[in-house]
Amino acid sequence: MRWRTALVLAACLGLLPLLATRADDKPKAAPDPRAAKAAKVEVPYRLTDTKHLMVRTKINGKGPFNLIVDTGAPAVFITKKVAEKAKAEEGDKGWVNFDSFELEGGLKVEKARGRIEDLVQLDGMNGMGLAGVELHGVIGYTVLAKYRIEYDLTSDKLVFEPLVAFDPPPLVPLGGKGGEGIQSMGPMVKMLTAMLGIKPNFDTVPRGFTGIEYEEKDNKVFIKAVLAGSPAEKAGLKVGDHITSVKTDGIDSGKDLNKALAKAGVGTKWRFHVTRGGKEEEVIVELGKGL
Repeated sequence: MRWRTALVLAACLGLLPLLATRADDKPKAAPDPRAAKAAKVEVPYRLTDTKHLMVRTKINGKGPFNLIVDTGAPAVFITKKVAEKAKAEEGDKGWVNFDSFELEGGLKVEKARGRIEDLVQLDGMNGMGLAGVELHGVIGYTVLAKYRIEYDLTSDKLVFEPLVAFDPPPLVPLGGKGGEGIQSMGPMVKMLTAMLGIKPNFDTVPRGFTGIEYEEKDNKVFIKAVLAGSPAEKAGLKVGDHITSVKTDGIDSGKDLNKALAKAGVGTKWRFHVTRGGKEEEVIVELGKGL
């Protein structure tokens, strides 16, 4: 009978719900930080004549420099000339810690580090003009291992997704001095190309910049986003505009528009014919300077 009296008293005092809650309450598991997803960044790339994926990069605020995305390279390598322009100095054991390392498209790599070295492979391609563009280095493991990267050669951009709470395993030195012999061939390649009269012809015209993102729907091209302060915004292009033509070239898909704008230089004026609210308008955009 005593226990019944205790239950009645507990009910009157409002303690039963509290007791039930405590009995059913279970500790919640801590959230896994790896489950969080960071924002993806689209990085424009160019396929060189030698079929390497090249991205444009700013180092310590200087550039842009043309770097090859090389999954086989153990680190970021930049030439001595680039290091001089970017004021990057070697530190501990030949490594250089960059103050800033940014890929075109807005990807900023935190705590990026690399090495300063004139790679014989780049010397050879630059000396003979094989890539069709001057190359200034490579982006390897020390940066690439921080991201999940989508490679799609039908697109004009690589997609970088930062890996949250993931520390890439450190590099393991293999030893040996085989690399020194290979690198000594660099000056020899330059000398041979000079003797053969080979002069690379690199087009260094900066890429024109519009400041728009576009997408294809039902075989039509629409403006998806307009960057604040960009030439497109200043000219009056708006999100949702249907692009019917640029200059006098008809636009059948986003890829055609990519090709057209890729050849446009800084200061070039482009006539965008867009349909907005059922009316066709002409918007003249003077391209600014890209990265």
